[in-house]
Amino acid sequence: MNTILVTGAAGFIGSKVSELLLTQGYNVIGIDNLNEYYDVRLKLWRLDNLKKYTNFKFYQVDIENVEALKIIYQLHCLDAVINEAARAGVRYSLENPHIYFSTNAAGCLNILELCREYKVPKFILASTSSLYAGQETPFYEDLPVNTPISPYAASKKSAEAMAYTYHYLYGLDVTVLRYFTVYGPAGRPDMSYFRFIKWIMEGSPLEIYGDGSQSRDFTYIDDIARGTINALKPMGYKVINLGNSNPDRLSRMIQLIEKYTGNKARFKYKEFHKADMSATWADISKARLVLGWEPMISLEEGIKNTVDWVINNWEWVASIKI
Repeated sequence: MNTILVTGAAGFIGSKVSELLLTQGYNVIGIDNLNEYYDVRLKLWRLDNLKKYTNFKFYQVDIENVEALKIIYQLHCLDAVINEAARAGVRYSLENPHIYFSTNAAGCLNILELCREYKVPKFILASTSSLYAGQETPFYEDLPVNTPISPYAASKKSAEAMAYTYHYLYGLDVTVLRYFTVYGPAGRPDMSYFRFIKWIMEGSPLEIYGDGSQSRDFTYIDDIARGTINALKPMGYKVINLGNSNPDRLSRMIQLIEKYTGNKARFKYKEFHKADMSATWADISKARLVLGWEPMISLEEGIKNTVDWVINNWEWVASIKI
């Protein structure tokens, strides 16, 4: 493989996947619509890092715009597509469900259809652990995922189903990666860890939904990027979890943020959100076996790296609205 299209290339995960591909010598065609779901300065910061590489080319394109996408497929002979473009955020999906389906489901369909038309052999879909709502932990890939509890999760379920259809009908090699609570430097400001770091540094109270006992399988961004690139090999059709497989309580993450910021947290408790999950935990046996992948970064090391990034960029990060 030589040329990879990465959608959502200015996003948190898409930018790190692109960066790792570029360092490994791939040509990366990045697309992103640079929407204003959160402060676009973060996206531009990530994009500036990618533009340092001569083997990176960027187009500001929305995956909902099939005609613009078609031009990119015509201009470049693509060996694979990694679809990281998505409307993210469980809670916001309750406020604006239509846009989640127009991007995450219909946008994904646009990409799949063009892969068929232009004979792109490999497609990777970034999916989510949110699909496992209602199942017992640890979550493994063969569990039924028929009870999504947010429009976000439902839209990702739709994308997964369509990806399988294109594998079955047209022989497209498809790998669906279900990511578990990805965190790290330059992440999304709507994620809890980003908010908590910023609030603790400002001296503002932390908004906690529930009592803080909920647990997450926090997975560091670099580990996620490695696993995603490992999935580029031909595999037919596979659904694979990428998680840390070592869940931690939200309260422990807060303790680590306190440790590395040197500040003490204050709390403002709110009712547990109906669309949230009380716990996530990935069974990563398949990732170990099929991808030869293992998470390497502990929560403590990952939080330290993230706090360091916030401190080093505090001059403008401080003004980000969350």
